[in-house]
Amino acid sequence: MTDKVCANVTMLPEANMTTWWPYARLAAAALSLAAVIAQLSLTLQIAAADTTPWGSHLPTVWWNFFSFFTIDSNILAAVVLITGAIWAIRHRRDSEPEPHWFAVLLVCASTYMIVTGIVYNTLLRGYALPQGSTVPWSNEVLHVVFPIVLLLDVLLAPRRRALPWSTIFIAAIFPIVWAVYTMIRANLVIAPATGDAWWYPYPFLNPNIVPGGYLGVSGYIIGIAVAIIGVAALVVWVGRRRAASASSRSPFESRTVQK
Repeated sequence: MTDKVCANVTMLPEANMTTWWPYARLAAAALSLAAVIAQLSLTLQIAAADTTPWGSHLPTVWWNFFSFFTIDSNILAAVVLITGAIWAIRHRRDSEPEPHWFAVLLVCASTYMIVTGIVYNTLLRGYALPQGSTVPWSNEVLHVVFPIVLLLDVLLAPRRRALPWSTIFIAAIFPIVWAVYTMIRANLVIAPATGDAWWYPYPFLNPNIVPGGYLGVSGYIIGIAVAIIGVAALVVWVGRRRAASASSRSPFESRTVQK
C-alpha cells in the first residue's frame, strides 16, 4: 500500500501537466502564428507602398518572406504543437506516450526553434534593419519567446517517448535542403529593399558582405550545422532520459528506450 501511495505522489506532477500542458501548447502556437501574420502583414504593406518595380513585386516579396528559416521553423513548430495538443486532449484518459511520428516531428521542430533562438541572439541581435520594417513584439516572439517555449517543452512536456539516435539525422534533413535552396535561389532574385542583384535572408549567408566571400559563408554554414546536430542530439538525449525515468516510475507504461 505504501509503495502505491509513493508511486501516485511521484506521478502527480506529470498527471497535472498532462491536463493543462496541451492548452499551453495551443496558446503558444497561437501566439507564434499571430506573430508571423503580423510581420507578414507589415511586409506586404511596405511592398505595396514601394514605387520601385522590384520592391513592389508582391509574389517575390511573399516568396522571400517564407524563405526565412525563422518563419518556416515557427510555422512548423506551431503546427506540431497544435497537433500534439489535439492528440493529448483526445488521449487524456490513457497513459500512452506520444506517438512515434509525433515525437520525431517534435524533435525536429524543437531543434529548429532552439537553434533559431541561438543564432538570432548571437549573430543577428545587433544587426540594423530598415526603420519600420519589423514588428517589434513579433520579432521577439519569433526569435526569443517561442524558442524558449520549445525548450521548456523538451524539458517539461509529459508523455515523452524515447527515440533512436538516428532521429538526429532526420532533424538535419530540412536545414540542409533549406541551405542548398537558399544559396541557389539567392542570385536569381532582386532584393526588394535595395535593388541588389541578389537576395539572402540573413547577412551571414551573403558572400558579398561576409569576409572571405563564399569561404566565410561556408564557415557560418558549418558552424550552424554543428549547432543543429548538437541541439538535436541534446533533444533526443533528454527525451530518452525522461522516457526512461517515467518508465521506471510506472512499469505499466510502454516507454522503452530505443537504440
